[in-house]
Amino acid sequence: MIVGLGFDVADVARYQFDRRKLEWFARKIYTEEEVGYAMRKRNRAERFAGFFAAKEAARKAFGHAIPWRQIGVSHEPSGKPILQLFGRARTLLERRGVTAVHLTITHTAALAAAIVILERT
Repeated sequence: MIVGLGFDVADVARYQFDRRKLEWFARKIYTEEEVGYAMRKRNRAERFAGFFAAKEAARKAFGHAIPWRQIGVSHEPSGKPILQLFGRARTLLERRGVTAVHLTITHTAALAAAIVILERT
């Protein structure tokens, strides 16, 4: 049974950071893993936009704000994105009875989009 669904779209141009702005966003929004991953990629703004869209989609799926850095995007060895919750946000899974979290992210040069589905069996 689906217990939460979230969708978000982000404008890639907003995530073309200079060094100073990246430091601010990294401190407030992104996990170290997300920054490291994006910085290894050729089109890093697309990755940053996708991560932001995924975090916002997760907040919508849960139905309330979750601190940005308590939501993280990681990747399986296959490259499939996975959503991670840290700190107090981790307890949301148990409290909501969530048994599976599904995440998909897509991006073009202009837009990034993400969908999060929370499932309970």
